[in-house]
Amino acid sequence: MLAANLSRLATEYTYERAKQFTGSTFADFVRHDIAMDAKMALSLWHFDLNVKASVGQGGWASVPWLGFFDPLVTETATQGFYVVILINPDEQAIILSMNQGTTAIYHEFGQLRGREILKRRAKDIADRVPEFKKHFSEDPINLSSTAGLPAGYEAGHAFGKTMQCGDLTETGLSADLYQMLVLYETLVSRGGTTPSEVMQEEAAGKDVEETRRYILSRRIERSPRVRKQVLKVRPAICESCGLDPKRDYGFDGPVHKTPLDIHHTAPLFGLSEGETRRYKIPNDFLVLCPTCHRMIHKSDNPSDLEGLKSKIRFKIARSVASHLL
Repeated sequence: MLAANLSRLATEYTYERAKQFTGSTFADFVRHDIAMDAKMALSLWHFDLNVKASVGQGGWASVPWLGFFDPLVTETATQGFYVVILINPDEQAIILSMNQGTTAIYHEFGQLRGREILKRRAKDIADRVPEFKKHFSEDPINLSSTAGLPAGYEAGHAFGKTMQCGDLTETGLSADLYQMLVLYETLVSRGGTTPSEVMQEEAAGKDVEETRRYILSRRIERSPRVRKQVLKVRPAICESCGLDPKRDYGFDGPVHKTPLDIHHTAPLFGLSEGETRRYKIPNDFLVLCPTCHRMIHKSDNPSDLEGLKSKIRFKIARSVASHLL
């Protein structure tokens, strides 16, 4: 049904957008039905992605879209990089694209310079996953609009495929979408849009594959969603030295803002590229103070909490278990 409903969106959008936006049943169809079709497709695969379909906020968008977002990268179309299906209603074309958030770039650099930056980053994305050439094209996309956001989508497009409504099939769309999501997963595992020299500096001289795995592990640790989920089930104290920001520093903010780090303990070195990188909360994580977090990353085994504890030369006169009493 996804291909059929996207075709309907492409063919009927120009007519529907002439109607009132508020209360539109067509807008509801896009936001709900098309998004549900996409989620059904994902349920058959291993990808852990958020899905959203949009025709605009507060008014009709020039270009409606269906987005697939890795929460380790972004949960919104305004920033980061993601897979998106863009609709050109004038040409009744459906465009599957590896693309980038436009809004955040525009806010920082302005539209003209922002589009140049998006084009440069799009080239970097294509260079990082050259396998895309087996299935997709780097050719520019046309959204038939001079509005700011569509122009940003055109600039941020790294590679993809343009399809006409009459040529779209369920089988063909499913195969293309799956290949694009595999490339998205590969791009995330290779560091996304982070420059190679930045990754190597953060990973402290590891080889290319070790650097990529280290950066992916750090991306998991820094994910706001992962952080919130872990701190819902693990106490907000350092599991190594026992530091408690609430007791020791008088911290009284929300728990997900506590000045502690989330440490990903599940080793990634055993995974081949392309293998699923799912993680279990809370089993694959520790809550550590920044100092203990840095030290465990310097150890030979970043999952060895007891080994880290044995190296501590100071002791806070409490244990994690005492906070649970």
